[in-house]
Amino acid sequence: MRLDDFDPDIDVEDQGNTGGGGFGGGGGGGLLFGLLPLIGSRFGCGGIVVVLLLLAVFGGLGNLGSILGGGGGSGTQVTRSAPSEGKGATAVCSSEPDKRAACNAFSSADKTWQAIFAQSGQQFRAPGLTFFDQNGRSGCGAAQSAMGPFYCPTDQRIYLDTSFFNELANRFGAKGDFAQDYVIAHEFGHHIQNLLGTSDQVQRIQRSSGEAEGNAASVRLELQADCYAGVWAAKNRDRMDAGDLQEGLTAANAIGDDTLQKEAQGRVVPDSFTHGTSAQRVYWLKHGFETGDPAQCDTFNGGV
Repeated sequence: MRLDDFDPDIDVEDQGNTGGGGFGGGGGGGLLFGLLPLIGSRFGCGGIVVVLLLLAVFGGLGNLGSILGGGGGSGTQVTRSAPSEGKGATAVCSSEPDKRAACNAFSSADKTWQAIFAQSGQQFRAPGLTFFDQNGRSGCGAAQSAMGPFYCPTDQRIYLDTSFFNELANRFGAKGDFAQDYVIAHEFGHHIQNLLGTSDQVQRIQRSSGEAEGNAASVRLELQADCYAGVWAAKNRDRMDAGDLQEGLTAANAIGDDTLQKEAQGRVVPDSFTHGTSAQRVYWLKHGFETGDPAQCDTFNGGV
């Protein structure tokens, strides 16, 4: 995918390796219904969040169709998180090829969703991007590479250990730059959901219902983030190369709950799904790309 270089004004920081470990810290509550709703998950691979035995894939929280509500033609106000202390985006993003690629995708998603929000007259607040190496810290608690990429709604930041990209290619067979871009676009989708209130809705469901119902709500949230990733790609299809979409679909197929459960435990337990099957993830990523319309990503009122 031929993306522009990142905007130097994006909010990016690099924690390096802060040491420590464990799932301690901030706004998360219990491991399953605290960490899961807040930290969302891991992009997919070994991932679905370690907490759920490699069952969580991507993370964050979201929104459904309200992105197109609220008409009016007035321009949207854009606000950004306070810049991180230390190195600026240019220094951090230029330090390694994988970080530059992640920053380029993050910046592209930022511009794309800012424009979508502006069309509907809604206020957009850009998230931040934090790199870490093995161990880091987030507003949702500890950040660990085993968790995979995740979005923390507490501080509105995406967390990424770029070593995940190697795992994505080598363990899950999802090679190519677009597979990596899909990871960033999915996590950015969770930020959109957080801005629009879907994340809060899902957390309320998880707190007031049984495990099966809470998991089902999580699945719909994750599939919507996949669909939002497809919408981002559709808005940038002029920058895509032949084969890019297939790279993303291959990644989505590799990180479905059913596929990961078979790999991890040799059997599938549908009631424990938190991110959707491989077929569902492929469908919603492709659906977002084919429609290019966030309103078509309502996984909560439509079938999954």
